[in-house]
Amino acid sequence: MSEISQPMDDGCVRFEHSGSVAEIILDRPTKHNALTPKMYRDIADCCARANEDDTVHAVIFHGAGERAFCAGSDIKALDGYADFWAWRNRTDYIPPIINLRKPAIAAVKGWALGGGLEIALACDIRVVARSAVFSAPEVALGWNGAGGAAQHLARMCGYGQAMKLLLTGDRFDAHEAHSIGMVEYLVDDSEELATARALAEKIAAHSSVATQAVKAAVRSALDVTVAQGLKIENDLMSLCFAKVEQTKAKSAS
Repeated sequence: MSEISQPMDDGCVRFEHSGSVAEIILDRPTKHNALTPKMYRDIADCCARANEDDTVHAVIFHGAGERAFCAGSDIKALDGYADFWAWRNRTDYIPPIINLRKPAIAAVKGWALGGGLEIALACDIRVVARSAVFSAPEVALGWNGAGGAAQHLARMCGYGQAMKLLLTGDRFDAHEAHSIGMVEYLVDDSEELATARALAEKIAAHSSVATQAVKAAVRSALDVTVAQGLKIENDLMSLCFAKVEQTKAKSAS
């Protein structure tokens, strides 16, 4: 059974790869890169491609066009699901981003609403133009977001800030996002992608094993005790040492 019952502009998500950095581009600019089920699947496919390609050391997410990173899920597309069970069993786009082993950077301009906010939050680092606007508007529509805004905002910004943003659904600007700890780099308009690319190149210049180990260690810190986390860090460092020794052996042979 098809997820969508009526034809529409489905948009796409493009994968571009240059050197050791891949870019995953939300490409539906006439609809402010609003997400469709096809784009959900495209994101999952692009993330799998980045994970499987050993030449990719870092990933950048950004939106096509000049006005938006992503305006969230297309409400008309949501109407196309046959019932709540079809929605529950949809291809989700956030877990594949969270499960990227490579460091992921969001380069955000314009609107990042709903699902767009969730994509930015699922990345490891956010580089944001000063004119960017965020919101989690789901509560005003009668539901909660299902893509991790509650999980990520509570961890990044604290309980009170997460409750304020999610319970009001109000829009907030890049300055506020930076001040509450949601944004790591606040840059002038039109500089977000160049800044993200320079950052990605810097990260990608390091050993991919090392950067993936760092990401795995930090992500584990959100879920385990300090004692468990220390064990994970030690195991990851041992794997890095093993990789270094393997590389030395290959060079000597």
